[in-house]
Amino acid sequence: MDLSIIIVNWNVRDLLHRCLKSIFVFAQGLEYEVIVVDNFSVDGSPQMLNALTFSYQNLHIILNQNNAGFARANNQGLALAQGKYVLFMNPDMELVENTPKLLFNYLEENKEAAVCTCQLQYGDGHRQPNIKRDPTFWSQLWILYKLHYFWRPPFLKKYLAKDFDYTREQEVEQIMGAFIFARRDIIKKIGGWSEDYFIWWEDLDLCKRLRKMGEKIMYTPISRVIHYEGRSFAQQMGFTKQRRFNRGLLTYFKKYHNRFNWFLLWGASVDSLILAWIAQLFKIRSKTQSKL
Repeated sequence: MDLSIIIVNWNVRDLLHRCLKSIFVFAQGLEYEVIVVDNFSVDGSPQMLNALTFSYQNLHIILNQNNAGFARANNQGLALAQGKYVLFMNPDMELVENTPKLLFNYLEENKEAAVCTCQLQYGDGHRQPNIKRDPTFWSQLWILYKLHYFWRPPFLKKYLAKDFDYTREQEVEQIMGAFIFARRDIIKKIGGWSEDYFIWWEDLDLCKRLRKMGEKIMYTPISRVIHYEGRSFAQQMGFTKQRRFNRGLLTYFKKYHNRFNWFLLWGASVDSLILAWIAQLFKIRSKTQSKL
């Protein structure tokens, strides 16, 4: 089989249905399967998926009895996958052209690349930044204290890759986990997604481990995908989101940075929870990093 498309869903039935419909319309010229791992949705997603399996024999579903988190659910799909390549794709995305075939051909022609991604666009057509550089202590301290709302110093802009040229193919350090096209054998070789994370930061960890093995991560502008960003996570309150972000950040820094930096960020994470609680109390909406 050429490709396994793995989608982790949590309570976004209508967007998932649109995503699947776009895949079955545009994904042509490949032998592929779609694996949807549902993290105990209560919005009718399981019923919708079960109904679709009668029409699409290459649709496989895994229905979890609890919310297993993003990394673990992706690994469940990876364990079932039969494709030479895997595409990890969020349910709040929509194909507008045959992106799977274009990226399949791209990795077939570029044997030195292990993983790639393409252009992402918001629903209104604007580009979504999906490339970053490795996180530094100062960039994360700045974000924890919400100082990026008032001033974005050079070290923060560097982390957010504000100077990145999205019109040019190039090797990158980090790509957003919402859309990752990869060689299945290499993802399995590094042990799949790290289940140290529940949600957030697992994509940075994946890219970090790939690069430590000497693998290349590429961005290519040859195709584009629509991303109605963060619809699953938008269902949770700001304090809960901040707590999960902090957990991922501290896990990452404990693994890849020194203990002193980790300790300082741990202290800042406590303060960030207070700020998130105040923002939630006064109904102040935060922005995702891709919109900074």
